[in-house]
Amino acid sequence: MAVLYLVATPIGNLEDVTLRALRVLKEVDLIAAEDTRKTRRLLDAYDIKTRMTSYHEHSKQAKLAYLLDWLKQKDLALVSEAGTPGLSDPGYRLVTAAAEQGIPVVAIPGPSVVVSAVTVSGLPAHQFTYLGFLPRKKGERLRLLKSLATEPRTLVAFEAPHRLSATLGDLASVLGNRRIAIARELTKLHEEVFRGTIQEAMEHFQQARGEFTLVIEGHKGPGSPPLTSEIEEQLRRLRKQGVGARQAAARLAQETGLSRKVLYRAWLELPDHGIEA
Repeated sequence: MAVLYLVATPIGNLEDVTLRALRVLKEVDLIAAEDTRKTRRLLDAYDIKTRMTSYHEHSKQAKLAYLLDWLKQKDLALVSEAGTPGLSDPGYRLVTAAAEQGIPVVAIPGPSVVVSAVTVSGLPAHQFTYLGFLPRKKGERLRLLKSLATEPRTLVAFEAPHRLSATLGDLASVLGNRRIAIARELTKLHEEVFRGTIQEAMEHFQQARGEFTLVIEGHKGPGSPPLTSEIEEQLRRLRKQGVGARQAAARLAQETGLSRKVLYRAWLELPDHGIEA
């Protein structure tokens, strides 16, 4: 029976590919690639002539049946844009469908930006919660973060450069000024690993460029209070009572342990907020 191979490919530096991955890519009959242009650079670097077909977010429905039909007769290697396929990419749908049909699925392990970022972060790595790409819409992002406000394990997430500033602001508002490590362009020419607090990260990344992986400290108890829905409701009540933004932030900072800055930002983000003169 044919085999579906999940082949991990470099996240940046082409030297990070494994010998087993190169052998499998040479021996299979077809490679399904999330980004054929990036995969072509890898294949050319190692003189691999195997035929490729695209399998990405926009083609997954049309290509799924074709790839499953292919696997009835011949082996197939699945590769993502970078790193390990099946994590935050359409590959998991093919894996699920193949497994349901009894097709053997074999992992060819190798580079992973998630593991790489966690291990260089300096934050606890014995347990972590992987979030994938954070929601693009602010409301959805805030709801997710609030649901994780008391999660003690390290959090790991991907973020696009044009949303990094907004996301860091949301992290500060919801989670407090926790420790964070931000891995940018790992294994590439402009690799950078920032370690500090969320507020320091906001100051550091004024003009964000590249691919970002966020590794965020888990909840440590009363020393790092989260911005809960109950606190937001207190802000609403104070606003209805005619209390100004700065006065409300100062009052609740004393009661909750949250910083005035976080509470003031939360006030401004309430629907139909009024800004104190």
